[in-house]
Amino acid sequence: MNADFSRVLSLLRQEKGISQRKAAAALGISQALLSHYENGIREPGLNFVTRACNYYHVSADYLLGRSLSRDGTVIEAGELPDASEAREDLKGSVAAKLQKKLLVNTTSVLFDLLGRTNNREAASWAGAYLGGALYQLFRQLYRAAGGNEGYFSTDSLGFDLDIVASDMALSRLRFARALDAYRGAYPPVDAQALAEEYQALSQSLAQVLHEADERVRKLEG
Repeated sequence: MNADFSRVLSLLRQEKGISQRKAAAALGISQALLSHYENGIREPGLNFVTRACNYYHVSADYLLGRSLSRDGTVIEAGELPDASEAREDLKGSVAAKLQKKLLVNTTSVLFDLLGRTNNREAASWAGAYLGGALYQLFRQLYRAAGGNEGYFSTDSLGFDLDIVASDMALSRLRFARALDAYRGAYPPVDAQALAEEYQALSQSLAQVLHEADERVRKLEG
């Protein structure tokens, strides 16, 4: 089993904030055996992997280091439409599923790269910026579906006058400043390095970036 398994297994336990003893008891093994798994000394069987996935609420692909998404979302090459194809061909749930995979995979690459810099501030502001975008879209859908806007603390006037966009602009500024202040080394981000490191995920990233580039180019033209 690859080294990613032991690393992810240990990180999930630490993220949960529990001791090896407590995790081992919940997983039905001894603390010594769990320690061996987390340190890569021994390899577990399928039964343990299944129990660990259920306990930490992650997919086997994530636990085994095959996916950066906890639900195991990985877009296959055959699922990516050619950039020149008309997107109108994608209807309803199929289009929604594709967009979900594209964005989940792209976000996974972004935050993995940020995580490798250990730049906590940059990661936090990136999350705030993307969270603002999701807030805007979800609230618009919530409104269209007839939801009671009293659910939100920001009143409808503030929302309509783009106060969330202002928050996003500030988050982006702070993200840029966090990167500017960073003095450590960055992981390689050229196309070849991304393809080698992230495989199918890098295809999603390329698709999202290309489509955004095309939209902006048309606006400029």
